[in-house]
Amino acid sequence: MESLRFEQFTDTLKELIREPSVVGAEHSFFRVLQRALEERGAHVYWYEGLLVAEGNNPRSAMFSAHIDRHGLMCTGPNEFQYAAFVAGSRSDLLGNSVSENLMNRIAGRFDNVVVHAYEPWSGAYRGKGTIFNSYICEYRNNLIFEVSGLEYLVAGTPVAFADRLRHEGDRLVGQLDNVLTTAMLVHLFELGFEGTAFFTAGEEAGRSWRYLLEWFRRFGGTTNRLIVVDTSPFPDVAAANEQLLVLRNKDANAAFSEETTGLVRDVCETLGVSFLFKDEYVESRNEQARREGGSTQSLGSTELGRIVAASNGLVHGTTLQIPTTGYHTMDESASIASCEAFLRVVLAIANSYQ
Repeated sequence: MESLRFEQFTDTLKELIREPSVVGAEHSFFRVLQRALEERGAHVYWYEGLLVAEGNNPRSAMFSAHIDRHGLMCTGPNEFQYAAFVAGSRSDLLGNSVSENLMNRIAGRFDNVVVHAYEPWSGAYRGKGTIFNSYICEYRNNLIFEVSGLEYLVAGTPVAFADRLRHEGDRLVGQLDNVLTTAMLVHLFELGFEGTAFFTAGEEAGRSWRYLLEWFRRFGGTTNRLIVVDTSPFPDVAAANEQLLVLRNKDANAAFSEETTGLVRDVCETLGVSFLFKDEYVESRNEQARREGGSTQSLGSTELGRIVAASNGLVHGTTLQIPTTGYHTMDESASIASCEAFLRVVLAIANSYQ
């Protein structure tokens, strides 16, 4: 495989971050992704909620990234809701309501953000607007956004946060989760990757693992080793910069493969890439919080943990994540050093699987 060709990677990221991919309305982004992958020599197969890109040795290394991002969904005349809640059927009517605390946190993130509407299948542009208010509807216990300029939209139209990649010092900034590692998997094929890359829809609504497990049940081997790539949030830049990459032994759903986690750890150590185990980090902070009488934090739920828990041994593996700040905002940031380290590590992993 060749050098990192990092400038080409950032060009790919700039292209993809401008394409809308609102959770629940990802079809148009799959079309863009298919073209980008086929231009780089991948064999691409499209399934419900899943795009599969294969190189010449598809049974070697397998990586997965989710392609959906947060946005809004038009749910009535001049009415817009948070798309992840709509796609995940999370409304009080079904007894699966979102907490008021979470809704209040989200409500303040996107004031004055420019948005644009699009056709969910073709991606055709339907107009531009601006979020000017958001509130919790007392009748439905749902988060409602008020948007100027898109009063003519019909229900079912997705509305994406308008975004461009920004360079701020030594960091890449934008709505990075999870177009960042999606672009990296595309770039792998530019670098000669011969394994398989999965691109899943609906992760932010908790559905992506189902599409992936369905593929493995139909096409996988007796056991299947998978590395899921993503971003991992930290409270500030200083905390994120303590390590270049983030690994996990487990999440709230399942324990990960000790063998595959050990392989990723060994690759990082060989390359001199600093890392942190997120589950150990959270458990350490929780222990301190309990001593001080504070609140504790969940280990988090990952795509891999869900699929491991549901697959009865069919799928195993681990995660590899890039530390970020500004989680689920328009100002999520990742250090360029972490992005370069990520590419070095996944290339080394791919080589070890040949």
